[in-house]
Amino acid sequence: MEVSPFDRLDRALTRSRTSLGTRVERLRSKSFAIVQCALAAGVAWLVATDVLGHDTPFFAPVAAIVSLGTSYGQRLRRVAEVAVGVALGVLVGDLMVVWLGSGWWQISLVVTIAMSVAFLLDGGPLLVTQAAVQSIIVSTLIASPGGALTRWTDALVGGAVALVAATVVPAAALRRPREQAARVLRKEAEMLRAAADVMIDGELDRALDLLADARATDYLIRELRSAADEGLAVVASSPFRVRHKPGVRRMAELVEPLDRSLRSTRVLTRYVALAAYKRRPVPHGYPIVARELAAAVDLVADELHANRMAVAAQPALIAVGMATSELPREDALSIEVMLAQLRAVVSDLLMLTGMDQLESTDAIPPPRG
Repeated sequence: MEVSPFDRLDRALTRSRTSLGTRVERLRSKSFAIVQCALAAGVAWLVATDVLGHDTPFFAPVAAIVSLGTSYGQRLRRVAEVAVGVALGVLVGDLMVVWLGSGWWQISLVVTIAMSVAFLLDGGPLLVTQAAVQSIIVSTLIASPGGALTRWTDALVGGAVALVAATVVPAAALRRPREQAARVLRKEAEMLRAAADVMIDGELDRALDLLADARATDYLIRELRSAADEGLAVVASSPFRVRHKPGVRRMAELVEPLDRSLRSTRVLTRYVALAAYKRRPVPHGYPIVARELAAAVDLVADELHANRMAVAAQPALIAVGMATSELPREDALSIEVMLAQLRAVVSDLLMLTGMDQLESTDAIPPPRG
């Protein structure tokens, strides 16, 4: 069926709104880190001016922001490494300017010395790069009269403030993995209900919309993995969040079965759309089971959002699994794939209730012949 220009525009606007919503959500998730960097920069400037008496401590806030960043992955190690690199580069640059002045060959010499010293200190790529960059900045900026080595102490102040700030992490980073997991499941339940509707009415336009929607869900798993990694990094880097480590680790272990269940749901929607395209009727029991599965998925989402293993949803999932074993079999490939994917979703989600792979498979009786 030909799609009208109006329909194309409507779908494009829908995708645009979805993309904007994703960007806003990403900004919201990083709001603490942005505020943290801003405060660290202000505190570094305050310490350098009011405590050390420096007039324009440019490198204090710069070192704080560069060191802190907005990612929690290996944060303390990265902050320490960047802080040392910044301070080292500023020190070498300051010394070279005092002794040799500023010019093209002095810049080359400064970079060579800064990077060499960083490598001798067994620094990683961040330390080495920051040492080179900061040495260039220092050697090309004119220091204030009598300001030799003050820029180095400013860099030390900024790095120290960043290290202290890095130990303070938001509780939101610990909530985000389970909130994102619940979001994935809500989307999965939504697609299952839409698939059930298409199974009943066979409407091709609705089937194509469902298929496009399903194909656009990859970002949900990417954000879930990112949230899980961030949560693990937080409990590893902050001494104030260590007690949350078991729960965050458990949530991270659920990413794989969640990924598989979403993939199985996408495959299901593809074959539902194929049946609609070929005008092939779907047996009556399939949309009923799909809706029951959607309700069970919502139960799992509720449990995870409440920071609980989804044990309470286990009976509902097992009931759906047993119902799939009673669904009629057909020779049509699309119907057989639908049955296989419904069962796969149940099996994967049972792992979110505390079962392992073998237990979740054994909990579902084989389909009737």
